[in-house]
Amino acid sequence: MELMGYQRANGQFGFRNYVAVLPAVGCANDVVNRLGQMYPGVLVLNHREGCAQLGEDKEQTARTLVGLGKNPNIAAILVVGLGCESITADYLANEIAKTGKVVESLVVQDEGANLQAIARGNIILKNMIHEVSKIKRIPCDLCNLTLGIKCGLTDTTSGISSNPATGIAADRIIEAGGTVIFGETPEVIGAEHILSKRAINEEVKKKLYHYVELCEKRVKASGMDIRGANPAPGNIKGGITSIEEKSLGAIKKAGSKQLQGVIGYGEIPCGRGLFFMDGPGRTPEALTGLNAAGAQVIVFSTGGGSPAGTRISPVIKVTGNPKTAEVKKDHIDVSVDAIIKGRMTIQEGGEIILNEIIEVASGKMSKAEVFGYGNISIWNIGVHM
Repeated sequence: MELMGYQRANGQFGFRNYVAVLPAVGCANDVVNRLGQMYPGVLVLNHREGCAQLGEDKEQTARTLVGLGKNPNIAAILVVGLGCESITADYLANEIAKTGKVVESLVVQDEGANLQAIARGNIILKNMIHEVSKIKRIPCDLCNLTLGIKCGLTDTTSGISSNPATGIAADRIIEAGGTVIFGETPEVIGAEHILSKRAINEEVKKKLYHYVELCEKRVKASGMDIRGANPAPGNIKGGITSIEEKSLGAIKKAGSKQLQGVIGYGEIPCGRGLFFMDGPGRTPEALTGLNAAGAQVIVFSTGGGSPAGTRISPVIKVTGNPKTAEVKKDHIDVSVDAIIKGRMTIQEGGEIILNEIIEVASGKMSKAEVFGYGNISIWNIGVHM
């Protein structure tokens, strides 16, 4: 099965050919914004992290920022620091440069002030855009695809139509030698005993249980009841009655293949096959984690019709809810609602989703891309000082 992608220096393929600007710290966002206004086609990856963070939280932010820069959909990237942050622009640029892509760093305080930094950034971006424009799409195999999977605004149709159909597409990609990453630790709770049976070894099984237990401990430490947020009000409105019911439907989006590994938030998997990524269910953070883990395309299964998107990876919205498919057709890419009407098998729904993945990877814009939806939001697990 053939796709059309952009080959990178390290042999990976991108399915978009972006030049991006990444702030090392939220304090550099204004400079990055101004550079983005000069070149509207450039991805502006603003976020609010990068300073006054401690321990694992700081490490997670650094890993995520590096991962965002390494995503194969980005051909060249300018990292902008302020000069006093704890995660520096030079560190991020050096780590991202290990992919072989064009990377430069710019430190505002080294240039003098914002205007001088913007002037230099302007020249850097102009040159990057010119170089990247020379890269053309070429044929490549499905094994070069890393698919991210997320579900959101889950209702009673999700677990019996869009999620299992997405799982079929995931299986097909893995059979072709590709990689699939799914996550949302809170939405594994109550179904971890089923998912763990698919772990390739005891180490992977233990790591899955570790992250589920860690999620439960964090909630307990807050003194709150997890049922106050999960199922969410939108899930309850859609007919979901418990976190276990939601989880049993959610894990179906991961298909049926063996679980090759369990990775931390924003961590790039080593190897191919199916991987679980620790992380929250909340959409902006979950999608950013998949971007950082290297997903070039994301499938988002939704019952109620979430409009979510990301800036780096095209997001394909899939629903099995007939009402959502009709009312929210402006941002739903694929409807498999014929499954619950008995007019389509889950297998057939999976093939439709797979074909859409291939078309979008090869250049077709997803509806979220057309609207320009998506922001960078990094999962914060510590206190800001």
